[in-house]
Amino acid sequence: MNEIVSAFQEIPTTCISDIMQGLNNMDPLIKPLKEEFRMAGRAFTVKMPVGDNQCVLRAIREAKPGDILVVDAKGDTYRTIAGDFILGLAQTLGITGVVTDGVIRDVLGVKRLNFPVFCKGTTVASSAKGGWGEVNVPISCGGTSVNPGDIIVADADGVVVVPKAIEEEVLRQARAKLVQDQERDEKVSGKPDEVIRYLDSLLK
Repeated sequence: MNEIVSAFQEIPTTCISDIMQGLNNMDPLIKPLKEEFRMAGRAFTVKMPVGDNQCVLRAIREAKPGDILVVDAKGDTYRTIAGDFILGLAQTLGITGVVTDGVIRDVLGVKRLNFPVFCKGTTVASSAKGGWGEVNVPISCGGTSVNPGDIIVADADGVVVVPKAIEEEVLRQARAKLVQDQERDEKVSGKPDEVIRYLDSLLK
């Protein structure tokens, strides 16, 4: 994991979202299978036809350790993008995690892997393997544009995409905002008079 990705790992998605005015947030229905999952990494994108996950296998084979697979499943929630076996292969090859606007299956097995997966839910239906689809191309996932190499940050609140072209500036501003937020919290925490003063300042 390179230095800038590691730095984003320490910043909440809410803070990053605020810096980008909420313009690069994925659909809030995309959530982690376990609330404690948190990850940051470079996007390796997958444009998956509905119900055909062979391109997911290709992406697992071609992605680098540390990448996050971002699977554009067209929002389909009937057929899975992968189950515990395929996701286990991704984990073994060092992929950081998976984000999709689709669904997975074998949910108990996936949770046992302790492998970060952010998705819209679960299903019982498998996918076919017709060989269609593309990898490492621009996609839209969860209503947000994602290009290969963009930084993905995901935690219990959701998923944000940091475009590669502005990642350094977003990181700088997000770090500053995080410090500001922490100082604000320390100033008012457990102090009713400070809380009143803070609320009054917002209501002016």
